[in-house]
Amino acid sequence: MSESPHLTVVVPVKNEAGNIAPLVAEIEAACVGLAFELIYVDDGSTDGTPAALAAARAGRPWLRVLRHARGGGQSAAVRSGVLAARGGIVATLDGDGQNDPAFIPALLAALEAAGPAAGLAQGQRRGRKDGRFKMLQSRIANGVRGRILNDSTRDTGCGLKVFRRAVYLRLPYFDALHRFMPALVAREGFSVVHRDVVDRPRLTGVSNYGLFDRLWVGLLDLAGVWWLIRRKRADPRPEEIAGPAADQPAGQPADQDVGC
Repeated sequence: MSESPHLTVVVPVKNEAGNIAPLVAEIEAACVGLAFELIYVDDGSTDGTPAALAAARAGRPWLRVLRHARGGGQSAAVRSGVLAARGGIVATLDGDGQNDPAFIPALLAALEAAGPAAGLAQGQRRGRKDGRFKMLQSRIANGVRGRILNDSTRDTGCGLKVFRRAVYLRLPYFDALHRFMPALVAREGFSVVHRDVVDRPRLTGVSNYGLFDRLWVGLLDLAGVWWLIRRKRADPRPEEIAGPAADQPAGQPADQDVGC
């Protein structure tokens, strides 16, 4: 592992024991040749996830593991990973295997090609593998969000994202932040680039998210993000006032003769 990796991949997980080993192997294959590190954030798992992560670390010095004693949610887990990241650029993906890590290099290249004015490369899923009802719910939510926030993003719920760590740290933190990143990145004056990615069925296990557990909270979050965007004002650009010359003693007039 490089002391200063260019890219940090952050994977939040909760009770995903069966998905750890295959997904770590896929991330390793996708990022070969990159100066990267991988951070798994165990968000209070109660199954064999800790043991699976311990086994995956064998022979992989670039794999780091963080653990929440109690579950804090996906946004909290992502935030813990980003705060611990050594890389200036961060990639995220879900820990259930539905996000294909093979798309990480393409998203990274898209972000870097767009230059420093771009803050986020957002994946947008094609060929969704969720059930019809969940897909309908997602389509309605994305449509409402897009009309209200005008974030030009078809699918903000996709966990495949690549972004500049410094830009992320400027965003206001709240639960479900990861679902509103395009709008909030644009609020900070950075552009967002989009790339289509292919969705897959989860490798094993079941989803930790119900169909209705985010509905009303999501509406409140949407209203809050709309308010934040409406209240945004242009950042002042402070200019530092130069002090005395570096070689001039403090309090000593520049033209005073200090000789004997």
